[in-house]
Amino acid sequence: PAARRRLGLLEKKKDYRLRADDYHKKQNALRALQKKALDKNPDEFYFKMIRAELQDGVHTIKQPKDEVTPEQVKLMRTQDIKYVEMKRVAEAKKIERLKSELHLLDAEGKSPNKHTFFFDTKKEVQEFDIATHLDTIPELVGRTYNRPTIATLQKETLKGATKPAHLKKLAQQRKNQYDLLKQRIEREKAMFVVAQKIQTRKDLLDKTHKVKVKKETKNSPAIYKFKFQRKR
Repeated sequence: PAARRRLGLLEKKKDYRLRADDYHKKQNALRALQKKALDKNPDEFYFKMIRAELQDGVHTIKQPKDEVTPEQVKLMRTQDIKYVEMKRVAEAKKIERLKSELHLLDAEGKSPNKHTFFFDTKKEVQEFDIATHLDTIPELVGRTYNRPTIATLQKETLKGATKPAHLKKLAQQRKNQYDLLKQRIEREKAMFVVAQKIQTRKDLLDKTHKVKVKKETKNSPAIYKFKFQRKR
């Protein structure tokens, strides 16, 4: 109708309901803020009153100044590097001890050893039998260690575990040791990378002009090129 044209097009009842709910929600929030302002103690003080301010209409909080001098930061970085390096050296010693115990004999991922035999004629190659050549039984040919000869087997009695269950248990223990060695090697590499990154951050504290050459990655620190300065 012409009398209601100023109100615009009619809307559905659902739209009116949503607008009413939104209006009442805002009114309730305003009432809560007004009550909080009325109940506030006028003598109350908190530090944001002096740290906060409006800059170009934006509410910002002043950041406190650093209470640590650059020399103190360098000293802390040095202590961090020493600690990480100490842990890395301890890890490296454990790795060497594990390697000496395991000898890396059946380690996974280890490149297989090659044993080359030389012959003069093709007939010798065709008639070649590796067990006979190594003077051992065929069951022990695949071993890279502890491969006794037939004469030794005839003279000496068999020592060590012989039951399949016991052998399986020993194999599992050896596999666990190799897994532990692998974890320690990865940990030692990670500590080395951490030490490098801490040293890089320590070097960046100098006021010398520098240019970043390579970004920091998970496995390597950032690389910077510093301006050469001749020191006395």
